[in-house]
Amino acid sequence: MVREGQEEEEEEEMIMTVAATTKPAWLEGLIAETFFSSCGIHESRRKSEKNVFCLLCCLSVCPHCLPSHRSHPLLQVRRYVYHNVVRLSDLEKLIDCSYVQPYTINGAKVIFINQRPQSRAKVSSNGCFTCDRILQEPFHFCSLSCKVDYLIYQGDDLSRILYRIDESDFTFASLRMDGHDQFGEISTMVDDADDIMVISDQSEQGNNSNKKEKKKKKKKESNYFPGMVLSLGSRRKGAPHRAPFS
Repeated sequence: MVREGQEEEEEEEMIMTVAATTKPAWLEGLIAETFFSSCGIHESRRKSEKNVFCLLCCLSVCPHCLPSHRSHPLLQVRRYVYHNVVRLSDLEKLIDCSYVQPYTINGAKVIFINQRPQSRAKVSSNGCFTCDRILQEPFHFCSLSCKVDYLIYQGDDLSRILYRIDESDFTFASLRMDGHDQFGEISTMVDDADDIMVISDQSEQGNNSNKKEKKKKKKKESNYFPGMVLSLGSRRKGAPHRAPFS
């Protein structure tokens, strides 16, 4: 009887451990979903890209699908060229985003949903705990998925970083379906020992061709990069350091 009791306790403990490290359906769907592809139902209509995630149905929908999800909590997804991002102000209402590096674009802080491919491995004193991408201090993760995957790998309880969804924060009326879900263009440039990430405003470049020519001349004179520049360099070379995550 004692042996059976121990086995039952171990089984319950195992079930609780698995449950604690299992992603909730909305998080699993957000990380795995394909956004900005054409909606199969409305592919013949204009602006049919799937750029909204329904937190209740756990799937991506296009603007024409929204009337069917009007009463559901909805999260808008945006794009940096070919990479999906969510505004930090929206995402932090769902999950603890601490230690995930945000980027400021056109005045809005955003976080990448998934890790991005890297052309080559780089050595830095501070890199993503999951994929080794170079980060600024004090961040440990380059994307939401990298943080979640790391915590699962460590066997941590995901419920500690998840928040209860307040549907009033993700209403249909709060969506900005104004065509500005394409934030801009990101390119990576290397200058000596530093990695420079240049974030340019694509819409501003398209609207003012004359200003663009003037900026080119100024660029030659002052070596100024248009847009916002995030320096990820000025670091000592050496093996990546992994401080304990807390």
